[in-house]
Amino acid sequence: MPRLDPFSRLAAVFCLAAGLLAAPPVLAQEATQAPAATQSEGARGASGGDESLGEEVLGEPVTATHGPDVAGDHPPGAPHLDGGELNLLWAVPFAGILLSIALMPLLAGRFWHHHFGKIAAFWALAFVVPFALVYGFGLTLYEVMHALILEYVPFIILLFSLFTVTGGVRVITTLQGTPAFNTGLLALGTLLASWMGTTGAAMALIRPMLRANAWRRNRTHVVVFFIFLVANIGGSLTPLGDPPLFLGFLKGVPFFWPTVHLFPPMLVAAFVLLAVFYVLDLFMMRRETGVMPRPEGRHSMRLQGKVNLLLLLGIVASVLLSGIWKPGITFEIYHVEIAIQNVARDLLLLAVAGLSLWLTPWETREANDFSWFPIMEVAKLFAAIFVTIIPAIAILKAGTHGSLAPIVNGVSTPSGDPIPAMYFWATGILSSFLDNAPTYLVFFNTAGGDPLHLIGPYATTLLAISAGAVFMGANTYIGNAPNFMVRAIAEESGTQMPSFFGYMAWSLGFLIPVFLLITWLFFL
Repeated sequence: MPRLDPFSRLAAVFCLAAGLLAAPPVLAQEATQAPAATQSEGARGASGGDESLGEEVLGEPVTATHGPDVAGDHPPGAPHLDGGELNLLWAVPFAGILLSIALMPLLAGRFWHHHFGKIAAFWALAFVVPFALVYGFGLTLYEVMHALILEYVPFIILLFSLFTVTGGVRVITTLQGTPAFNTGLLALGTLLASWMGTTGAAMALIRPMLRANAWRRNRTHVVVFFIFLVANIGGSLTPLGDPPLFLGFLKGVPFFWPTVHLFPPMLVAAFVLLAVFYVLDLFMMRRETGVMPRPEGRHSMRLQGKVNLLLLLGIVASVLLSGIWKPGITFEIYHVEIAIQNVARDLLLLAVAGLSLWLTPWETREANDFSWFPIMEVAKLFAAIFVTIIPAIAILKAGTHGSLAPIVNGVSTPSGDPIPAMYFWATGILSSFLDNAPTYLVFFNTAGGDPLHLIGPYATTLLAISAGAVFMGANTYIGNAPNFMVRAIAEESGTQMPSFFGYMAWSLGFLIPVFLLITWLFFL
């Protein structure tokens, strides 16, 4: 057995045990099929609405049994939060955690590094405690459990699985960071991101990219475009690619819907940015004062930890399972209905992560500079984000009756029809600062929250929401979880990265013109 550090050994045992727990529900499908068929329609709708849609995961839904606010969100007897009763003061903790993420690493970096978990907990409690005092413990408990169980837990388990598996893949190359090599690696990462996840592709390729360019003094732009393409835009074709699309999948959007509909805008964005990067890198190369080392022997590239490539297929299969296998079995935890196929998916994802830890020599991860800190940081911060965003989502779901009615009115015509271009920019701008995963949920619900409707007559609106959330997550460091990780790894390697606002200057100069082009081509 490969040598593991104590924490990883414990994680491997836990994840493998979780995978074993996933087996009984799957094997018991035939035995439970008949009883499941007698369950009510309400019992079938659980876990964010993707179970009661009757869709074929590879195609389009054929029936729907709920409206935009059902989908397992409020089963019979569950407490109900009316967003029309809330004012914007309830969103202050949400703004607080996001401003902390943006500013504290710059203003008090050492304090933030050691206490970001406590700060995140403070903002979560700043919402939960007053909310419980005003609206009662029962409603508060239900809303928090609903957000954590149905959205946060599947989200973070997928990220953890991708982070663990790709962290065991080490790319060893003697190729150097020339414009051709850098552009080629960016293109490869852009293609892989939709299948490995933006987190997975970014973690697998950022270190080879940094090692290949270590001889260059001017390499900041390489990492910036890496964040643009690999950590964001490239993840637009499947729910595995980027957290917003995975949340859409949980809400009932078919697995391959983004593959078909987001491919044209992704191709335009990637082609333009890769062409611009090549010209920029060529210009920077000619100004380079560093000396490119001479390779010993022929150029080569090889992989360590190849077993993890097979485990990536296991991740894909686990996610597909929850869309294809529909036994109609649910159980409740304090009114929160949970579908058995989603439990099986999450346990299988943990098992895949455990197998990766078990089968990959720890020396490979050490050579990859692997550590648990990036995923632990994301897990703690996003837990607070998913809790504090509860009132913002409720207010937006209230539509024209809520405190954010101007935003709702701004993305729709006076007759109530959505304006795709406005959805693209509204989702994108907020994704730049509010993190793209919860922002996607906000505008998904603003557009009605019914996946059957959104992939049908309002497909362009869903395309605008999806593209805005995924593409414009690249606008800031806080727009998407991998942005954090890439920046941290680059700085650890000695690469000088721009500040929060310095990075925004890069995105304003290079991304906004591309997004204007996409708006003209696809949403006007």
